[in-house]
Amino acid sequence: MSTPSTPPTDDQLREEVRSRYAEAAVAVTRGATNTDLNDALQVVDDTGAAASCCGGGEVTVGEAFGAGLYAAEDRDGLPADAVAASLGCGNPLAVADLRPGERVLDLGSGGGIDVLLSARRVGETGFAYGVDMTEEMLDLARANAARAGATNVEFLRGTIEDVPLPDASVDVVISNCVINLSADKPRVMAEMHRVLVPGGRIGISDVVAEDHLTVADRAERGSYVGCIAGALSHSEYLDGLAGAGFVDATVELTHEAVPGMHGAIVRATKPGA
Repeated sequence: MSTPSTPPTDDQLREEVRSRYAEAAVAVTRGATNTDLNDALQVVDDTGAAASCCGGGEVTVGEAFGAGLYAAEDRDGLPADAVAASLGCGNPLAVADLRPGERVLDLGSGGGIDVLLSARRVGETGFAYGVDMTEEMLDLARANAARAGATNVEFLRGTIEDVPLPDASVDVVISNCVINLSADKPRVMAEMHRVLVPGGRIGISDVVAEDHLTVADRAERGSYVGCIAGALSHSEYLDGLAGAGFVDATVELTHEAVPGMHGAIVRATKPGA
């Protein structure tokens, strides 16, 4: 791919992310547990430090990452493979305040856990979409939806920078530790704004850096695929959302992933008509 002296291109970064998550999906279909999966996804960055998905350093996957962030009653009612494939750094449904009849979009839907839980909350009159660029994850998510008997869901192949949905088509956008993986975050934020109806909202979990950390500092703390090097700072996130047209944006740090970098809850609203 690239050497430490040659930064990877956007296409190279996207392919590295796609490849890692394809491996994760295949591992789940072969019986990997959530803990197995996070351990298997450990990568070594240019500093020689290990960094698992959405965690840096020598991370032990537990209550701060993955399936442990969901209530037991939610996990118990889902297909085992949907739970095993959970690789996020938060629980966006805990802050999205989903209501019956709403249309929800999950950016980077992976094995489908957040889409399936969203479908439950919005009920038969609502709908939940998932967008993912990894064919193996899409296959896994569709199989999980079939096992769960979910009929108000659809998984679409696409990137979070170019969402395959029309303008003003959803009420809520959620995402779980995926936006930090994008090489074009302004485009992601613009796409979220585009697909939301006026008055629509976002409820996102992501990794966010403290403002004093430079881009180089973030790269020293972990890899891009490990959800660290590509993370925005607190101020950068707020500025990006404002630049995309969102209002009432907040970034709430919840738990430290590596020194100076945190799991965070991001909220914002698209202005009403």
